Amino acid sequence: MKWTGNLLIVAALVLLAWSGWSLYDSRGGENDLGEDRDLVLTTGKRQVAALNSMDWSQSDAGLRQWLASSTGPLHDQLQRESAASKQKIVAARTTAVATVDDAAVLSLDQRSGTAQLIATVQIRLTPQAGQPTVQRKRYEAGLTRTPAGWKLKSLTAIPVSAS
Repeated sequence: MKWTGNLLIVAALVLLAWSGWSLYDSRGGENDLGEDRDLVLTTGKRQVAALNSMDWSQSDAGLRQWLASSTGPLHDQLQRESAASKQKIVAARTTAVATVDDAAVLSLDQRSGTAQLIATVQIRLTPQAGQPTVQRKRYEAGLTRTPAGWKLKSLTAIPVSAS
């Protein structure tokens, strides 16, 4: 009978430890979601800006940055079109510097490692000869978690409706 009491005490301690760990682990999951959302937002903003920026006099470095910021179909497309893109960039002799004015994470699926982001972007275009101009654009971006971190898998311009 004495061993039965000891067995019940051990079982209760195991149940208590398991319950405590489950509670701790579930709270950690919520923090991880917030951290992932912040990381997607920060990374996505940086990469959207990178894919809208280019110094024509350093086009090779700019194209490498585009490839480093992308994955999947977007990366494949940028890689496939890199020679033609370089020709257009150098011929235009224009530098584009993009800044993300605002962005928001629309969705985040931690299990599949995918996210959607929207962003408004201001692009300052400075031709070699001439006055700078500013363009404003909106984008929806798809991101995928890779071994190297979150990267853009898609970037789609969202038309601005006339009011």
